[in-house]
This record gives sequence, C-alpha cells and structure tokens, in this order.
Amino acid sequence: MPAFSLEPEQTAWCAELRGLAADRLRPLADQGEPGRVNRPLVAELGRLGLLSRLFTSGAVDLCLMRESLAYACTEAETALALQGLGAHPVHAHGTPAQRERWLPSVTDGGAVAAFALSEPGAGSDAAALSLAAERDGPHGWRLTGEKCWISNAPEADVYTVFARTTPGAGARGVTAFLLPADRPGLTGSALDLLAPHPVGALAFDAVPVTRDDVLGEPDHGFRVAMSTLNLFRPSVGAFAVGMAQAALDATLAHTSRRDAFGGKLRDLQTVAHQVAEMALRTEAARLMVYAAATAYDTGTPDVPRRAAMAKLLATETAQYVVDAAVQLHGARALQRGHLLEHLYREVRAPRIYEGASEVQRGIIAKELYKESDREPDKESYKESQETSADMEAVR
Repeated sequence: MPAFSLEPEQTAWCAELRGLAADRLRPLADQGEPGRVNRPLVAELGRLGLLSRLFTSGAVDLCLMRESLAYACTEAETALALQGLGAHPVHAHGTPAQRERWLPSVTDGGAVAAFALSEPGAGSDAAALSLAAERDGPHGWRLTGEKCWISNAPEADVYTVFARTTPGAGARGVTAFLLPADRPGLTGSALDLLAPHPVGALAFDAVPVTRDDVLGEPDHGFRVAMSTLNLFRPSVGAFAVGMAQAALDATLAHTSRRDAFGGKLRDLQTVAHQVAEMALRTEAARLMVYAAATAYDTGTPDVPRRAAMAKLLATETAQYVVDAAVQLHGARALQRGHLLEHLYREVRAPRIYEGASEVQRGIIAKELYKESDREPDKESYKESQETSADMEAVR
C-alpha cells in the first residue's frame, strides 16, 4: 500500500473545518449541558453539510472530519460521529423504506441516532449479548432486557439495536433492529460518567418489533455491527489524533513562552525531548489511522486488522500525549475550563468504547494467525520449488 499523504484540497478542507469548528461550533458546544444531547449543535452540523458527508464519503474523509473537528471542538466531533455510528447501519443495510424514513432527518440534524450494542454483561464481548428477541407471531418479536453505556441514550430519536434471536448461537444468533424511541416498552436513563458526552442505559419491556424493523437479515446482525465498527474504529483513531495534536500544539506554545530556570521551558533538554516524543507518536498514529482508512476505501482484505491497529495505537497515543502535556503545563492544566483539563476527561473513554484496547489486541492477534494459517508451509513450498526446478532440468 502506498504511503498516505494529503492532497492540497484535503489540506485546505481540514483548515476550513478547524475554522468552522472554532467559529461556529465551539460557541454552540459551550452553551450545551454536559451529559445531554446538544440538539442545536447537531442541527448546525446538518446545516454545514457535514452530517450528509457521513454517508456520501469514504473512510478517509470521515477521518479527516473527525480529526479536524476534534482539534477545535471535541463536542462537535462526538456529535457528528454518533450520528454516523447510529445511522450507518441504516445507510448500509436498511431497506429503501428505512433509509427514506430516517436518513434525511439524521443528515439535516433533526433526528438524533444511536448505536445500541453494549450491555451490562456484554460490553466489549459483543457476541455475548443477551437482549432477548422472543418470537411474537410469524413476523415479529418482543425485545426484553437491557442495554448500557449507549451514547446519545436515552435522548436519541432512533436506535440501531442488536438482540439475540437465536439462543446459544453466539455471533450467529444476533439480529439488528431499527427501533424508534417512541416504541412502547422502551425506557431509558442517563449515566453520569467522566466523559462529558451523553451516555445512558436502555430498558426493554417486551418492546414489539417486526420484520420491517430488521436491518439486514435475521441472525446476521453481528455482520451489521462489525461492518460498522470496521469503518468507525479507524475514525475513533482520527478523533484521538485530533486531541493529541491539540495537546501538542498547546504544549509547544506553553513551553516556548514559559520562563523557568533562567530561560524558557523549551531550552531544557528533558522538556524538548518530551515534546519530540509527543510529536513522534502523534504522527505515527496519524499515519496508521489513514493507512487503515485507505485500506477500507480500497477494499483490501485486511481491514479488520488495520482498523484494530489504528484504533489501538491512536487512542493509547492520545492518552500518553495529553498526559504528558498536562505534566509540562503543571497545575494550571488541571483548572476547570483549561483546554487540557477538558482533553484529559475526553481522552480516556476512546480506549474503552467500540472495543477496549485489550479487545483490539485480540483482534489483531486473531487476524495475524488467520493469515498465517492460510499461508503454505514454507518448507513444503521450498521443497516443491526445488522439485519443479529438478523436473525442468530433466526436460
């Protein structure tokens, strides 16, 4: 795969996005209430045409949007990403009627979408989910159980919900449903977490669904979930890279102007080397993120491994860079309202959601061994080549 580099028009678009995030989205984010859906912010993303690009552009453009918005306004980045995560299954697997009903209102910011996969007993182990879909006549089911740690819950207007339609079948017995929030029997509550974006729990009390609510095919919902995550995992990495870059730039400015020990902080070798390490890791993470996004857009077969690698490296890198930035800023970075105080709270969650770092390592190892098992035995291959050469010599 060729090395990734931005085209001039992409660089200009990223600069434009940063400007929009700072000038038009940041003020709306500041007016929002932590832990609640900021509908004016979502609507502005729609007016700017950014939500529609979630479904008309590839993974590279998604990453460019997420990184650029995260640099100047993490709340806008998260609002955009959650709309995409919640509605991408509709775009990719929905029926014409489902897409016509929901995608226009999601892309104009009028409807808020959510992706409901995690459960109290099945967070990162998505194949172990237990929300039960019990048959209710030949064309329907009743959903009973719980979902937890669902972004945009309980305020979303529509949920992509994953439920178990075949007990004991693991990943093969899961079905994806498109569920409007006003469906009888569906209730929810907000959770108070460290991350400032809206997260909640959902309770399903015999919630009725029909064949018309199914996304894809019954018992094939895990495929819907994984295809969505393969797209959004690299872009979680882009979110992380945006935060890391913001922390790095703040650190460059602070260490250049801060007086210490007869000079500037930047003159201390320990500080300069720390900043160099922060920049090195940020750039390495960025390259891996866009390599994974390019792999997704070009349809290469190793997308799951690349997506997992990108999310793992970028989120762990962002945690390191933001923590180092706080250390170099000192106590001022811990004051409420400081950029780094905000980033310090934001940066922790991406190492957990959409598959924790440990899960990403498991995916990477599984994909590596799967690839290794497909390769012919090297010794046997060498022997076959030598035999072929001998036969050619006889001829």
